[in-house]
Amino acid sequence: MDRITNAVEFEAISKEKLPKMVYDYYASGAEDQWSLQENRNTYPQLFLGFNISMPIMVAPSAMQKMAHPEGELATARATATAGTIMGLSSWATSSVEEVAATGSGIRIFQLYVLKDRNVVAQLVRRAERAGFKAIALTADTPRLGRRETDIKNRFTLPPHLTLKNFEGLDLGTIYKSDDSGIATYAANQIDRSLSWKDVKWLQTITKLPILVKGVLTGEDAILAIESGAAGIIVSNHGARQLDYVPATITALEEVVKAVQGRVPVFLDGGIRRGTDVFKALALGANGVFIGRPVLFGLAAYGEAGVTKILQMLRDEFELTMALSGCRSIGEITRRHVVAPWDNSPAAARM
Repeated sequence: MDRITNAVEFEAISKEKLPKMVYDYYASGAEDQWSLQENRNTYPQLFLGFNISMPIMVAPSAMQKMAHPEGELATARATATAGTIMGLSSWATSSVEEVAATGSGIRIFQLYVLKDRNVVAQLVRRAERAGFKAIALTADTPRLGRRETDIKNRFTLPPHLTLKNFEGLDLGTIYKSDDSGIATYAANQIDRSLSWKDVKWLQTITKLPILVKGVLTGEDAILAIESGAAGIIVSNHGARQLDYVPATITALEEVVKAVQGRVPVFLDGGIRRGTDVFKALALGANGVFIGRPVLFGLAAYGEAGVTKILQMLRDEFELTMALSGCRSIGEITRRHVVAPWDNSPAAARM
């Protein structure tokens, strides 16, 4: 591990270690995977010119024990050590109580709205009791996107694992299917009637702030705020839902302008370098969430791999700030980047 110099290198190591079905589940996107590539490829086109340790947080990613036996527990410890926020997926292979038992840390719980609202209410209350600080409502998944690698692999959760948050509710197992097991599971459990009314309903059952995850337009950002959202996560679900939607970094400014500072705006998707974090903040994000790099670090070296991923990104980000003349995050401005959608020539800025 000492020879690894950046977050991207962990992916090749994890690919060697993981079963093909598991690697493909973590790494792939929807259909042609155009949005997946755009999430990543748009960052190099942007040229440089909470009380947490850094504006880099860990996104909620499902079924982490497929990557490593300690799964979300290892990620929780590494994230706490780094002094930042961890998102826990509803579809985790460790429960909210098990993650809380790893020790102190700032955590948020990612939520799908299920057909059975009683189960949703139970999950939210358990997260609240376990000390989670917010609910991140996923708004982009009334149906699961068409993930062709999962279909080809007949993806299913390995038999020794369960979705721990649903144990005892007869919802913890993903069964084999002639299609994708996860797609079949989602079709049976997720409520397709999800609407802005559900954001308001959640506020009647919890005092935790509600972040809306999966926003890509200014119009939806305004609707989220009008529905009581306490924050926005600009996300295309790791490009795993609708292919050919824009890369999140290209959607960010529209959302930021619509929000007008009323609530914090975060971004996920495509972050691989500290320079990517800097670009996102220059375009108005309050912070970023990283998903696949954490999974690949976890698969490669467990907790130590996640720790190293977070430290490398922090070091790269701080170096970018220093070399850009920024003594604090507040000094990062729109003038530090030139985007493909800007009219001014790149030579005019750093």
